[in-house]
Amino acid sequence: MLHRGPDEQNGYVYENVDLYHLRLSILDATGGKQPMHLIDRYTIIFNGEIYNHAELRKQFGLTGTSYSDTETILLLYHQFREKCLDLFDGMFAFAIHDKIEKTIFIARDRAGKKPLYLYKDGHKIVFASELNCLKALLPLEIDERNLLQYMRLGVLYKSLTPYKKVKELEPGSYAILDCNNISVTTTKWWNVHDFYLQENNDSFDTALEKVNDLLTTSVKRRMESSDLEVGCFLSGGIDSGLVTSIASRYSSNIKTLTVSFEGEYDEAPLAKLVADKYNTDHTVVGISFDQLKNDVEQIIANYGEPFYDSSAIPSYYVSKAAKKLVTVILNGDGADELFAGYRRYVPFSKYDFFKKNMLVSSAANAFIKCLPAPHDKKSKYNFLYRLLNFAGKSDLDIYFAAGVDIMEGFEKNLITGDNDYLSEMKFGFHQINDSSLSGLKKIMNLDFDSNFSGQMLTKMDIATMQHSLEGRSPFMSKEILEYAPTLNDQFKINGTSTKYLLRTLAKRYLPELLIHQPKRGFEIPLKSWVNGQLKEIIHDYLGDANAYHKNLLHKGFIEKLLSDQIKMPAEKRAKILWTVFSLEVWYKKVYLS
Repeated sequence: MLHRGPDEQNGYVYENVDLYHLRLSILDATGGKQPMHLIDRYTIIFNGEIYNHAELRKQFGLTGTSYSDTETILLLYHQFREKCLDLFDGMFAFAIHDKIEKTIFIARDRAGKKPLYLYKDGHKIVFASELNCLKALLPLEIDERNLLQYMRLGVLYKSLTPYKKVKELEPGSYAILDCNNISVTTTKWWNVHDFYLQENNDSFDTALEKVNDLLTTSVKRRMESSDLEVGCFLSGGIDSGLVTSIASRYSSNIKTLTVSFEGEYDEAPLAKLVADKYNTDHTVVGISFDQLKNDVEQIIANYGEPFYDSSAIPSYYVSKAAKKLVTVILNGDGADELFAGYRRYVPFSKYDFFKKNMLVSSAANAFIKCLPAPHDKKSKYNFLYRLLNFAGKSDLDIYFAAGVDIMEGFEKNLITGDNDYLSEMKFGFHQINDSSLSGLKKIMNLDFDSNFSGQMLTKMDIATMQHSLEGRSPFMSKEILEYAPTLNDQFKINGTSTKYLLRTLAKRYLPELLIHQPKRGFEIPLKSWVNGQLKEIIHDYLGDANAYHKNLLHKGFIEKLLSDQIKMPAEKRAKILWTVFSLEVWYKKVYLS
């Protein structure tokens, strides 16, 4: 894990406890050394940042020997124990050893921006920031049931991992490890569902001012909580544009970075409008995928688990380019998930498709049987086709069809036997679906619990930390995480306009041309890769006689898919092949290595 902490590496041993820390020095390089100790009782190792730690020191009259946020955690833990977590605005995973109680307290931030994995058997407990670290230390066994779930969702849900005896500590959770009994007790200390359930009567204008104030405070904290220069990712969208415009108040001539990809939509002209408006030190980096065939296996293997999201590839190259300019960079992550930036949210704002309605599902199924499959994922026809597709489903299948839509319609090709491989997801789904939430809040809550933490945040953590780059996300402050879910649905989706409140706020800060740009993200030419540049390596992996997918998928399905003998949209075919390819790369390059 040297890439996570290239600046300093230290350890601590006490009785049957060994702790190791690798440091990326950003705040108080001298005073923030870890492992850090307090009153000959507590020892901490900490990954992340507490952005409001200076405010907390002032609020509670705390004094220490450094100005490090690591020491602030220790001081507050000593005073409030686990209740200190409620005070923190930050991204964190940390462990505190208590010599007297002979326990280790481990905790993870609200959304799960910083990872933490835990292995337990009868003799030992091992935890680490990356699965590849545990794999290097332990003789791990595959949990095939969880890989079946990966084939449907594209990520591993909540605490699930590809290994037996290994769990991911869920976002917003803490655990107490008993060093004597070698036991683990886990508690959920924060849940976004609680905030979705809250009723908020703020008017639109009041909400607009609150979000503006909260975002300003969040950006300011993330700018000031660093001894190193802080830059900004700047795309042509409103999220990074808002962050950049506010950040420019606190740093003159702030460094901004925009990337452009060959043959794809070029955001550079839109981003330059923002850079010029705020006089940033702007760099446009052209990213080429010429070396993708040579790099793709390592990029996937970095995740330590099968990872479906192909935008991990441009994220890797973007982070590599950004590290040449800065070590700390702000981004717009979380805005789409908290303020409804995805087009699939629009129909759920009009109707709760999760409610059982036989008339709607029967009509949708009848219509879709008469329609040809779409081939352009950005077309209005594709949007209508997918709408009818998930309208005809029931329960959890609706969520799969409305979301990543990998194996939907072809799930019978999975070798499941009597294995209820979706039991954890079903439980989480019914908890949300049986609540009083609207259709929009339900799908946003489901996304937060699955794709957001398991896909988006994991993707960016691994992509940035592979290059010793720290990404900070102002939209994910404690205050915004707890306010945005309470907002009226119409403040998020207005007619067919997504992210309505943020688009309105953006009018104060950004050039008019950016305000109504559609959500793009990284424009991944997945079909082109699967059928062209990466065709040979994908066929080699999937056609291997010892390919692992043969344990999960019925014979002949992948062979027919490779030879394009199965009728389905081209985008869906590419998506399934990529999902299985990522599984095979993990199996060969990580598990068997």
